[in-house]
Amino acid sequence: MEEVRYGIIGVGMMGREHMINIAHLRNEGAGATVTCVADPHVPSQQQSLDLAASFNWSLKVFSSHQELLESGVCDVVIVSTPNMTHFQILMDIINHPRPHHILVEKPLCTTVQDCNKVIDAARRRPEILVQVGLEYRYMPPVAKLIEIVKGGILGQVKIVAIREHRFPFLVKVNNWNRFNVNSGGTLVEKCCHFFDLMRLFAAANPVRVMASGAIDINHKDENYDGKVPDIIDNAFVIIEFDNGCRGMLDLCMFAEGSKNEQEISVVGDIGKGEAFVPESVVRVGMRAAGRAGVQTVKAEDKRIKYDGLHHGSSYLEHLHFLSAVKAPGDRAPAVDLHDGLLSVAMGVAGQLSIERGRFVTIEEVMG
Repeated sequence: MEEVRYGIIGVGMMGREHMINIAHLRNEGAGATVTCVADPHVPSQQQSLDLAASFNWSLKVFSSHQELLESGVCDVVIVSTPNMTHFQILMDIINHPRPHHILVEKPLCTTVQDCNKVIDAARRRPEILVQVGLEYRYMPPVAKLIEIVKGGILGQVKIVAIREHRFPFLVKVNNWNRFNVNSGGTLVEKCCHFFDLMRLFAAANPVRVMASGAIDINHKDENYDGKVPDIIDNAFVIIEFDNGCRGMLDLCMFAEGSKNEQEISVVGDIGKGEAFVPESVVRVGMRAAGRAGVQTVKAEDKRIKYDGLHHGSSYLEHLHFLSAVKAPGDRAPAVDLHDGLLSVAMGVAGQLSIERGRFVTIEEVMG
């Protein structure tokens, strides 16, 4: 497959971000182009046309994903629509007579049940490659820390602590992200990234979750057709893994006054590693050497040609995905459906724990 033709379903902020990444891939001679988009929102359609014109792309625009699939003008589909639409769109793509490879934005779906249905459908179409957009793995400092942990120099990982202190949720089309029923809840919508990273660092699967969270500052004065937003804006989440490792997420979405948006700490029985985003710094220290022995390195990835909204991670995500698409059967997706499922299950368990005030097992939400 010399040139991969992309169709993008949903060309809001993230859909257009994907367009820009693919344009940079094309500029690097990667053999990729966007041929069509689908979105019922006319202003988003126009913005995608304007963007395509800046790249000298001829773009077909459709109002529905069904029209895009029937057009036959793309080989690969990116799904970057509101969370609650992922399930039906994915099922329609997977079940379409003509196979299309898929890159779906996180979360895979808003419920565990829907994730499982997608997995079952995809199992019957082995010719279709499906990758889940958990691109935080590729942020240079995070990727460097993953490499360090996998190298074993920290010893056996015992504790993973992730802090995200950031700005509130952005405004989206029709304000869909203000409600749990649409997004899956903050711990699914935003934090599936961090639960995915915890699994990578722990090299284990989650067993049970305990969370405490609330709506303390954001969106409390907003009203949409008589409905007040119900998404939490802060939480603490504890995850216990099947190898004895524990993870802790500290989330605050009214903490714009932070130098780093994400701070990740991984502690083993020999040493400790830390990653800071967007400072793009990694620190590593051994217990035996103490504080004086901590080393600091700047994390960079020369392959990144476009930083974009996620510090270059989306560009690297596209490199991995395109490479897998061009070698079907030889390369598995970098982030597969099982990864997507478990990241959602951990978020669902956290949301349920807040609601019920108790530990929630992964078996409970998977059942």
